[in-house]
Amino acid sequence: MGEDRLRVGVITSPHGVHGEVNVFPTTDDAKRFLVLKKVYIDYRKTIIECEIENVKFFKNMVILKFKEKDDRNEMEKYRNCDLLIDREDAVPLGEDEYFICDLIGLDIIDEDGSKIGVLTDILTSAANDVYVVEKTDGKELLIPAIRDCILETDLEKKTIKVHLLPGL
Repeated sequence: MGEDRLRVGVITSPHGVHGEVNVFPTTDDAKRFLVLKKVYIDYRKTIIECEIENVKFFKNMVILKFKEKDDRNEMEKYRNCDLLIDREDAVPLGEDEYFICDLIGLDIIDEDGSKIGVLTDILTSAANDVYVVEKTDGKELLIPAIRDCILETDLEKKTIKVHLLPGL
């Protein structure tokens, strides 16, 4: 179900001369890097396991130093690579919380069980997430991810039951 690994950031550039890298975090809480022991660099579809030696924070970035990676030039090639973690190293989810990668591709159905479309993306915003649905007619529908609209998420049946508010 879903992927075995989850993206927590993207390497943007080397940092300094000792093999550190700047990482743009794609996780809700960048402080989670402090408890991670290992991550994986997705380098051209090759997965490279790296042990974290040191973590620093600067502005909106995380600066990581990996064990046995001391060369700035070697780290240069990992620019724009995704940083992944094992699913079991992820922060435990609360009730009614899901990993985005587990929701993309699920069928969106109405209260009668009729298919409306497929979830293609989730837009995150300050107020609430928004589900982007490709309707069966090819048009796009945006549904706010709020309790009034999202009635039930069933990962086993691969469906999300929604209530469409008037005007959607």
